[in-house]
Amino acid sequence: MTDTIYARASGAGKAGVAVYRLSGPRALEIAEQLIGKRSKPREAALAALRDPAPGDGGDGLIDRGLAIVFEKPASFTGEDVAEFHLHGSRAVEASLYETLSRLGARPAEAGEFTLRAFRNGKLDLAQVEALADLIEAETTLQKKQALGQLDGRLSALAEDWRKQILAVLAPLEADIDFPDEGDVPAAVAARAGPAIQALIASLTTFLKQAGRARTIREGVSIAVIGPPNAGKSSLVNALAGSDVAIVSDIAGTTRDIVETRLDLGGIVASVADTAGIHGASDDRIELEGMRRARVRAEAADLRVGVLDPASVYVSRETLELLQAGDFLVWSKADLEPAIPAAAIPAGVHVAEISVKSRHGLDEFVAALRDAVAGGADAGGPALTRERHAAAVAEAIEALARAEALIATGPELAAEDARLAARALGGITGAVGVEEVLGEIFSSFCIGK
Repeated sequence: MTDTIYARASGAGKAGVAVYRLSGPRALEIAEQLIGKRSKPREAALAALRDPAPGDGGDGLIDRGLAIVFEKPASFTGEDVAEFHLHGSRAVEASLYETLSRLGARPAEAGEFTLRAFRNGKLDLAQVEALADLIEAETTLQKKQALGQLDGRLSALAEDWRKQILAVLAPLEADIDFPDEGDVPAAVAARAGPAIQALIASLTTFLKQAGRARTIREGVSIAVIGPPNAGKSSLVNALAGSDVAIVSDIAGTTRDIVETRLDLGGIVASVADTAGIHGASDDRIELEGMRRARVRAEAADLRVGVLDPASVYVSRETLELLQAGDFLVWSKADLEPAIPAAAIPAGVHVAEISVKSRHGLDEFVAALRDAVAGGADAGGPALTRERHAAAVAEAIEALARAEALIATGPELAAEDARLAARALGGITGAVGVEEVLGEIFSSFCIGK
């Protein structure tokens, strides 16, 4: 990391103020050339940034703004860093970039500032992922969970697990070092066995909770399904609080999938309004719409079936797609139709609503929120990514093998314990994560 890099650290486009970041071995030198003097570390000062060798023979003024420098290692990247808070115009940005390039810096790649922070020990890998999650956070729960991870809660827990495994290794190593001592294997089994069992139990319990943490981070998908003209689009519009879907008395208005995003109790929900599902049709476009509706329903985390009890359309196609935990909504309840007898799948929640009069709508939204976000807790450490869960699962398998081999093959048990510690070390990036770095840092924007 010998290059000095630069990028805009604030959002793209015109702005009253834009923040530009410069990091690397020549950051302070280049900042001094732009400002004309050495700045005091960590002290914001009004400065006129100038091109030291303007091509047009003018004064080279780029802009006036705030300049702050951070001497290594007390910076975000762990390198020398300079930040410039300037007016966010394209002309100012172009002049600054042209000058920085000529002074020996280069444009940063996506996530390169954060990668340098990781390489320099300012953040571990779990914290890097948390930073990405914080930038993408849309709800309060997502923000809370990301801030907790960024504070190192998962990192501290993973390190504690790893230290417990290393403590288990000590008696295993003793049996290897003193194989002729008759009482050593029994003592090893007595000491290491219960410790491994307790650790497996702890890891297993935590792994079972991973799904909820990832739901907070990734959100859920909800498919609104039902026959034509049952009130699906009206319900989606009511949930969204705006007209995201076309509503008409004409059956088959929705031909493709219309999506909107909602905050349901801190969980991001992607709600899909789908084409009406019914029996045979001669319309190829309608048939394709129904196919897509079925595919989306099968892939969704939760389905909301909407049926108009007075509808002439058969409800069987909709009911067959519902699963336990899904919702069946009888729409247009203000019309007081007779609810037809139907084979409602076991475990499906039933609600009666009227979007027009709002009868039952608030109660349905509350039930939907509870189903999606009930019990969600973003306060503690969590396995927020598939990579984390896979590492814990790998550690559990390795520890289970170690437990089985304590008495008969302590050297093999010790190796499995080391593999478990290595797997958990991968959560923070302590060991063996080079292959995942590209995937993780590619999710960052340029300037972070």
